[in-house]
Amino acid sequence: MALWQRATAELIGTFWLVLGGCGSAVIGAAFPGLGIGHLGVALAFGLTVLTMAFAIGHISGCHLNPAVSVGLTVGGRFKAGELPAYIVAQVVGAALAAGTLYFIASGKAGFSTAGGLASNGYGLHSPGQYGMAAGFVCEVVMTAAFLFVIMGATDERAPKGLAPIAIGLCLTLIHLVSIPVTNTSVNPARSTGPALVVGGWALEQLWMFWVAPLIGGALGAFVYGLVAAPRATAARVVASR
Repeated sequence: MALWQRATAELIGTFWLVLGGCGSAVIGAAFPGLGIGHLGVALAFGLTVLTMAFAIGHISGCHLNPAVSVGLTVGGRFKAGELPAYIVAQVVGAALAAGTLYFIASGKAGFSTAGGLASNGYGLHSPGQYGMAAGFVCEVVMTAAFLFVIMGATDERAPKGLAPIAIGLCLTLIHLVSIPVTNTSVNPARSTGPALVVGGWALEQLWMFWVAPLIGGALGAFVYGLVAAPRATAARVVASR
């Protein structure tokens, strides 16, 4: 598959992740009586990854996230030379989705971006008023866990065909824990899209939602590489049973 085709798939997939996930927070959770709440938003993010993993996993690997692409590179699963194309595609997809979400949401009288358009933040802009240090550690740890699950679920020794489910549920769990802390990023592209629309504080705090997830993604992949037995060793263990 040509790089442009894989990058285009990443753009489409990241568009869907931001539109579906952030859209559930901006439109669904805010609609009176609908009541999707914290759980609904977390599930929406998980479902975007789950559905796109089945739709484009065989095309691009369905990264949808610069931290995932970097982590998979650290883990030896992705070519470093292809990182720029993937990351640009992911950020463009996220930006297009944020613009689309703004257009839809602003169709209601009285809509304002003062609510953040599901932007990520810390301090006064954290849903639970968590400080920068807490938010940074949360983003590093959650992204590391996400990459650890991705590496394990997509290992050739793992049960076949179940990786999208494990990865989607992992992202749901991550949101259940960390929405109150940072509104959950674990994805620099997801953070960049809404921040470009909101501007101001969202852009000022965006640095953390690039630095922390990238560190976490690299860390998670590195740790998985340490604890996962080499393929040859694993084969010998199975043969000896």
